[in-house]
Amino acid sequence: MAKPVATSIAQTKVQQINNRTCIIIFAKYPAKDKAKTRLQPALGVDGAAKMARQLLLHSIEQAVASGFSVELCVSPAPTDRCWQDLELPASLCWSAQASGDLGLRMLTASENALKSFDKVLLIGSDCPDLTAERLQKSVQQLQQHDTVMIPAFDGGYVLLGFKQVAASLFSDIIWSTSSVAKITQQRIAALHWTLALLEPLADIDEPTDLQYLPLGWLDSEIKVNNHSEVNAPVH
Repeated sequence: MAKPVATSIAQTKVQQINNRTCIIIFAKYPAKDKAKTRLQPALGVDGAAKMARQLLLHSIEQAVASGFSVELCVSPAPTDRCWQDLELPASLCWSAQASGDLGLRMLTASENALKSFDKVLLIGSDCPDLTAERLQKSVQQLQQHDTVMIPAFDGGYVLLGFKQVAASLFSDIIWSTSSVAKITQQRIAALHWTLALLEPLADIDEPTDLQYLPLGWLDSEIKVNNHSEVNAPVH
């Protein structure tokens, strides 16, 4: 009888970790001609909006599948009727993005989440390779480290996780530049916090990023302009 008891204890421990971890997804509604506009030269206005929608739904699906609590921190606010069009999981928690630049919005959301959770992961909705398994691995890293980061190929990051937060991680940073991840790593070191740095992944922001999409994402519904600079998908 000892083995089933041990298994039950292990399952309970995993459930406790899951209940004490929150994934915050920062997202904007994938509105036509407002979402993923840098992809329009390759995908057109409609195609860019469809890609934004697909990326968002995929990010939510993977976050929910990880087993952790998931908060969707959105603009416009959750009360805006546009969000009803997406038919999102009922298990999601919702919050409105704070005023200010991206750094202040992430700091505010992190501080609020840490009032109820022990661990927080911040992610966007631009990285199709940020799977449930990678999210779980990131949380596991927080068992031994103060912070965890998955850098992006473009110099930003697709995930930042921590057990405590400091304003310096988000202040005086020029967002959407190639120095974001490096500066954040320097700020973490200045706090004397340990960092688990995981394998970089690709954000889908520019036409040249489309090569990193999973197989089948560029189907008949999203047509690529052959005159734009797009490489063949990487598989």
